[in-house]
Amino acid sequence: DRLRRELGKGRVCVVAGFQGLAENEDVTTLGRGGSDTTAVALSVALQAERCEIYTDVDGIYTTDPRLVPAARKLAEISYDEMLEMASLGAKMNPRSIELAAVYDVPILVASAFEDVPGTLIYGGSQMMEIRRAVTGVAIDRDVAKITVRAVEDRPGIVGQIFVPLAEAGVSVDVIVQNASLEGLTDVTFTVSRGDFQRALDLTKETCTDFAQDVVGNTGLAKMSIVGTGMQNGPGYAATMFAALAKVNVNIEMITTSEIRITCVINAGMIKEAADALHSAFELDAEGG
Repeated sequence: DRLRRELGKGRVCVVAGFQGLAENEDVTTLGRGGSDTTAVALSVALQAERCEIYTDVDGIYTTDPRLVPAARKLAEISYDEMLEMASLGAKMNPRSIELAAVYDVPILVASAFEDVPGTLIYGGSQMMEIRRAVTGVAIDRDVAKITVRAVEDRPGIVGQIFVPLAEAGVSVDVIVQNASLEGLTDVTFTVSRGDFQRALDLTKETCTDFAQDVVGNTGLAKMSIVGTGMQNGPGYAATMFAALAKVNVNIEMITTSEIRITCVINAGMIKEAADALHSAFELDAEGG
Protein backbone atom coordinates (compact mmCIF):
# COMPACT_ATOMS: atom_id res chain seq x y z
CA ASP A 1 0.00 0.00 0.00
CA ARG A 2 2.79 2.40 0.86
CA LEU A 3 4.52 1.62 -2.42
CA ARG A 4 1.36 2.45 -4.36
CA ARG A 5 0.95 5.71 -2.44
CA GLU A 6 4.53 6.80 -3.13
CA LEU A 7 4.28 5.89 -6.80
CA GLY A 8 1.03 7.84 -6.96
CA LYS A 9 2.98 10.89 -5.82
CA GLY A 10 5.36 10.46 -8.74
CA ARG A 11 8.25 9.25 -6.61
CA VAL A 12 10.87 6.68 -7.61
CA CYS A 13 10.83 3.84 -5.08
CA VAL A 14 13.90 1.75 -4.25
CA VAL A 15 13.06 -1.63 -2.72
CA ALA A 16 15.52 -4.14 -1.20
CA GLY A 17 15.57 -6.98 -3.70
CA PHE A 18 16.60 -9.91 -1.55
CA GLN A 19 14.62 -9.36 1.65
CA GLY A 20 11.11 -10.35 2.65
CA LEU A 21 8.92 -11.46 5.53
CA ALA A 22 8.70 -15.03 6.75
CA GLU A 23 5.39 -16.59 7.85
CA ASN A 24 6.01 -15.33 11.39
CA GLU A 25 6.70 -11.83 9.95
CA ASP A 26 10.41 -11.95 10.77
CA VAL A 27 12.61 -10.25 8.17
CA THR A 28 14.47 -12.88 6.15
CA THR A 29 16.56 -13.17 3.00
CA LEU A 30 15.10 -14.74 -0.13
CA GLY A 31 18.21 -16.65 -1.17
CA ARG A 32 20.16 -16.55 -4.40
CA GLY A 33 18.29 -14.73 -7.16
CA GLY A 34 15.81 -13.28 -4.69
CA SER A 35 15.95 -9.89 -6.40
CA ASP A 36 14.47 -11.42 -9.58
CA THR A 37 11.60 -12.87 -7.57
CA THR A 38 11.00 -9.57 -5.77
CA ALA A 39 10.89 -7.69 -9.08
CA VAL A 40 8.29 -10.07 -10.52
CA ALA A 41 6.23 -10.05 -7.30
CA LEU A 42 6.13 -6.24 -7.32
CA SER A 43 5.12 -6.27 -10.99
CA VAL A 44 2.25 -8.62 -10.16
CA ALA A 45 1.12 -6.56 -7.17
CA LEU A 46 1.26 -3.30 -9.16
CA GLN A 47 -0.41 -4.90 -12.20
CA ALA A 48 2.46 -3.80 -14.43
CA GLU A 49 2.39 -4.62 -18.14
CA ARG A 50 5.76 -6.32 -17.79
CA CYS A 51 8.77 -6.69 -15.49
CA GLU A 52 12.11 -5.36 -16.76
CA ILE A 53 15.27 -6.78 -15.18
CA TYR A 54 18.54 -5.01 -16.00
CA THR A 55 21.57 -7.06 -15.09
CA ASP A 56 25.17 -7.93 -16.03
CA VAL A 57 24.06 -10.01 -19.04
CA ASP A 58 22.30 -8.58 -22.08
CA GLY A 59 19.77 -11.37 -22.51
CA ILE A 60 19.24 -15.12 -22.69
CA TYR A 61 21.46 -17.02 -25.12
CA THR A 62 21.01 -20.31 -26.94
CA THR A 63 23.85 -21.63 -24.76
CA ASP A 64 26.80 -20.32 -22.75
CA PRO A 65 28.63 -17.94 -25.15
CA ARG A 66 31.84 -18.43 -23.18
CA LEU A 67 31.85 -22.05 -24.35
CA VAL A 68 30.26 -21.66 -27.77
CA PRO A 69 31.21 -18.43 -29.58
CA ALA A 70 28.38 -19.04 -32.08
CA ALA A 71 25.76 -18.81 -29.31
CA ARG A 72 22.97 -16.43 -30.28
CA LYS A 73 20.93 -14.12 -28.09
CA LEU A 74 17.23 -14.99 -28.17
CA ALA A 75 14.70 -12.25 -28.88
CA GLU A 76 12.08 -14.21 -26.96
CA ILE A 77 11.62 -17.43 -25.01
CA SER A 78 8.60 -19.08 -23.36
CA TYR A 79 8.06 -19.35 -19.62
CA ASP A 80 8.32 -23.15 -19.80
CA GLU A 81 11.57 -23.10 -21.76
CA MET A 82 13.10 -20.47 -19.49
CA LEU A 83 12.07 -22.41 -16.40
CA GLU A 84 13.88 -25.50 -17.70
CA MET A 85 16.99 -23.49 -18.59
CA ALA A 86 16.95 -21.61 -15.26
CA SER A 87 16.77 -24.88 -13.31
CA LEU A 88 19.85 -26.02 -15.24
CA GLY A 89 22.01 -23.00 -14.50
CA ALA A 90 20.85 -20.12 -16.73
CA LYS A 91 21.08 -16.73 -15.01
CA MET A 92 17.47 -16.43 -13.84
CA ASN A 93 15.85 -17.54 -10.61
CA PRO A 94 13.37 -20.39 -11.27
CA ARG A 95 10.98 -19.01 -8.65
CA SER A 96 10.74 -15.71 -10.53
CA ILE A 97 9.86 -17.54 -13.76
CA GLU A 98 7.21 -19.66 -12.00
CA LEU A 99 5.62 -16.54 -10.51
CA ALA A 100 5.65 -14.72 -13.85
CA ALA A 101 4.04 -17.71 -15.56
CA VAL A 102 1.27 -18.04 -12.96
CA TYR A 103 0.28 -14.38 -13.31
CA ASP A 104 1.30 -14.05 -16.98
CA VAL A 105 3.70 -11.16 -16.44
CA PRO A 106 6.24 -10.91 -19.30
CA ILE A 107 9.86 -10.40 -18.21
CA LEU A 108 12.41 -8.44 -20.22
CA VAL A 109 16.03 -9.35 -19.41
CA ALA A 110 18.48 -6.72 -20.67
CA SER A 111 21.90 -5.22 -19.98
CA ALA A 112 22.39 -2.58 -17.30
CA PHE A 113 25.50 -1.35 -19.11
CA GLU A 114 24.64 -1.35 -22.83
CA ASP A 115 21.66 0.02 -24.74
CA VAL A 116 20.98 -3.15 -26.73
CA PRO A 117 17.83 -5.30 -27.14
CA GLY A 118 17.33 -7.95 -24.48
CA THR A 119 15.23 -11.13 -24.29
CA LEU A 120 11.49 -11.18 -23.62
CA ILE A 121 10.19 -14.11 -21.55
CA TYR A 122 6.47 -14.64 -22.01
CA GLY A 123 3.74 -17.16 -22.84
CA GLY A 124 0.25 -17.42 -24.25
CA SER A 125 -0.99 -18.01 -27.78
CA GLN A 126 1.54 -15.66 -29.39
CA MET A 127 4.43 -17.69 -28.02
CA MET A 128 2.84 -20.93 -29.22
CA GLU A 129 2.71 -19.60 -32.78
CA ILE A 130 6.48 -19.01 -32.97
CA ARG A 131 7.76 -21.88 -30.85
CA ARG A 132 10.94 -23.57 -32.02
CA ALA A 133 11.75 -27.26 -31.93
CA VAL A 134 14.92 -26.66 -29.90
CA THR A 135 15.48 -23.27 -28.29
CA GLY A 136 18.75 -23.81 -26.48
CA VAL A 137 21.39 -26.03 -24.93
CA ALA A 138 21.49 -25.79 -21.13
CA ILE A 139 24.55 -26.75 -19.10
CA ASP A 140 24.60 -27.70 -15.41
CA ARG A 141 28.03 -28.19 -13.88
CA ASP A 142 26.70 -28.79 -10.36
CA VAL A 143 26.29 -32.55 -10.69
CA ALA A 144 27.51 -35.54 -8.68
CA LYS A 145 26.53 -39.20 -9.03
CA ILE A 146 26.04 -41.93 -6.44
CA THR A 147 25.65 -45.62 -7.32
CA VAL A 148 24.33 -48.25 -4.93
CA ARG A 149 25.68 -51.56 -6.24
CA ALA A 150 24.11 -55.00 -6.02
CA VAL A 151 20.95 -53.91 -4.24
CA GLU A 152 18.46 -56.62 -3.29
CA ASP A 153 15.68 -56.41 -5.89
CA ARG A 154 12.57 -56.56 -3.72
CA PRO A 155 9.58 -54.31 -2.93
CA GLY A 156 10.33 -51.30 -0.72
CA ILE A 157 14.08 -51.34 -1.15
CA VAL A 158 14.24 -48.18 -3.29
CA GLY A 159 12.24 -46.33 -0.67
CA GLN A 160 14.79 -47.35 1.96
CA ILE A 161 17.45 -45.60 -0.14
CA PHE A 162 15.63 -42.36 -0.89
CA VAL A 163 13.42 -41.68 2.15
CA PRO A 164 16.41 -40.92 4.43
CA LEU A 165 17.82 -38.57 1.79
CA ALA A 166 14.51 -36.71 1.56
CA GLU A 167 14.31 -36.46 5.35
CA ALA A 168 17.84 -35.01 5.36
CA GLY A 169 16.82 -32.36 2.81
CA VAL A 170 18.89 -33.79 -0.05
CA SER A 171 17.35 -33.13 -3.47
CA VAL A 172 17.73 -36.06 -5.87
CA ASP A 173 17.48 -35.47 -9.61
CA VAL A 174 18.14 -38.18 -12.20
CA ILE A 175 17.47 -41.79 -11.07
CA VAL A 176 18.37 -44.92 -13.04
CA GLN A 177 17.81 -48.55 -11.98
CA ASN A 178 19.46 -51.30 -14.00
CA ALA A 179 17.67 -54.48 -15.00
CA SER A 180 17.72 -57.10 -12.27
CA LEU A 181 20.33 -59.84 -12.52
CA GLU A 182 20.01 -62.83 -10.21
CA GLY A 183 17.91 -60.83 -7.76
CA LEU A 184 20.35 -57.90 -7.60
CA THR A 185 20.28 -54.48 -9.27
CA ASP A 186 22.24 -51.20 -9.31
CA VAL A 187 20.55 -47.90 -8.43
CA THR A 188 22.24 -44.69 -9.59
CA PHE A 189 21.13 -41.13 -8.88
CA THR A 190 22.45 -37.57 -9.09
CA VAL A 191 22.64 -34.83 -6.47
CA SER A 192 24.24 -31.40 -6.37
CA ARG A 193 27.96 -31.28 -5.60
CA GLY A 194 27.18 -29.35 -2.44
CA ASP A 195 25.08 -32.26 -1.16
CA PHE A 196 27.39 -34.98 -2.46
CA GLN A 197 29.45 -35.90 0.60
CA ARG A 198 26.48 -35.75 2.95
CA ALA A 199 24.39 -37.86 0.57
CA LEU A 200 27.20 -40.38 0.04
CA ASP A 201 27.80 -40.84 3.78
CA LEU A 202 24.08 -41.19 4.50
CA THR A 203 23.55 -43.67 1.65
CA LYS A 204 26.45 -45.82 2.81
CA GLU A 205 25.01 -45.88 6.30
CA THR A 206 21.49 -46.65 5.06
CA CYS A 207 22.41 -49.41 2.60
CA THR A 208 24.79 -51.46 4.73
CA ASP A 209 22.35 -54.35 5.16
CA PHE A 210 21.03 -54.74 1.61
CA ALA A 211 23.70 -53.53 -0.85
CA GLN A 212 27.20 -54.65 -1.75
CA ASP A 213 28.79 -51.21 -2.12
CA VAL A 214 28.13 -47.47 -2.55
CA VAL A 215 30.39 -45.35 -4.79
CA GLY A 216 30.32 -41.75 -5.97
CA ASN A 217 31.68 -39.43 -8.64
CA THR A 218 31.72 -35.62 -8.74
CA GLY A 219 33.27 -35.08 -12.17
CA LEU A 220 29.98 -34.83 -14.08
CA ALA A 221 27.74 -32.34 -15.85
CA LYS A 222 24.28 -32.29 -17.39
CA MET A 223 23.79 -31.29 -21.02
CA SER A 224 20.19 -30.58 -22.03
CA ILE A 225 18.37 -29.55 -25.17
CA VAL A 226 15.25 -27.49 -24.43
CA GLY A 227 12.34 -26.58 -26.68
CA THR A 228 8.54 -26.61 -26.64
CA GLY A 229 8.50 -27.81 -30.24
CA MET A 230 9.88 -31.20 -29.18
CA GLN A 231 6.49 -32.13 -27.70
CA ASN A 232 5.02 -33.14 -31.04
CA GLY A 233 7.97 -34.22 -33.16
CA PRO A 234 10.21 -37.30 -33.38
CA GLY A 235 13.96 -37.68 -33.75
CA TYR A 236 15.35 -35.13 -31.31
CA ALA A 237 16.84 -37.69 -28.93
CA ALA A 238 18.42 -39.57 -31.84
CA THR A 239 19.97 -36.36 -33.19
CA MET A 240 21.30 -35.49 -29.74
CA PHE A 241 22.84 -38.89 -29.12
CA ALA A 242 24.41 -39.03 -32.58
CA ALA A 243 25.92 -35.55 -32.18
CA LEU A 244 27.50 -36.50 -28.85
CA ALA A 245 28.81 -39.78 -30.26
CA LYS A 246 30.56 -37.92 -33.12
CA VAL A 247 32.73 -36.04 -30.62
CA ASN A 248 33.30 -39.12 -28.43
CA VAL A 249 31.15 -37.93 -25.53
CA ASN A 250 29.93 -40.88 -23.47
CA ILE A 251 26.40 -40.66 -22.05
CA GLU A 252 26.21 -41.96 -18.48
CA MET A 253 22.55 -41.22 -17.70
CA ILE A 254 19.51 -39.90 -19.57
CA THR A 255 16.34 -38.18 -18.37
CA THR A 256 13.54 -36.38 -20.20
CA SER A 257 10.55 -34.11 -19.72
CA GLU A 258 7.99 -32.91 -22.27
CA ILE A 259 10.29 -30.14 -23.50
CA ARG A 260 13.75 -31.30 -22.39
CA ILE A 261 16.21 -34.14 -22.99
CA THR A 262 19.13 -34.33 -20.55
CA CYS A 263 22.31 -36.39 -20.71
CA VAL A 264 24.75 -36.75 -17.82
CA ILE A 265 28.32 -36.69 -19.17
CA ASN A 266 31.93 -36.31 -18.06
CA ALA A 267 32.44 -32.68 -17.00
CA GLY A 268 35.69 -32.57 -18.94
CA MET A 269 33.73 -32.88 -22.21
CA ILE A 270 31.36 -29.92 -21.70
CA LYS A 271 32.79 -27.72 -24.46
CA GLU A 272 32.86 -30.50 -27.06
CA ALA A 273 29.30 -31.50 -26.18
CA ALA A 274 27.95 -27.95 -26.22
CA ASP A 275 29.58 -27.21 -29.59
CA ALA A 276 28.25 -30.44 -31.09
CA LEU A 277 24.66 -29.95 -29.91
CA HIS A 278 24.56 -26.27 -30.85
CA SER A 279 25.67 -27.17 -34.35
CA ALA A 280 23.46 -30.27 -34.70
CA PHE A 281 20.31 -28.27 -33.94
CA GLU A 282 21.45 -25.25 -36.00
CA LEU A 283 21.07 -22.89 -33.06
CA ASP A 284 23.60 -20.40 -34.43
CA ALA A 285 21.29 -19.79 -37.42
CA GLU A 286 18.61 -17.09 -37.12
CA GLY A 287 15.29 -18.81 -36.54
CA GLY A 288 17.06 -22.09 -35.56
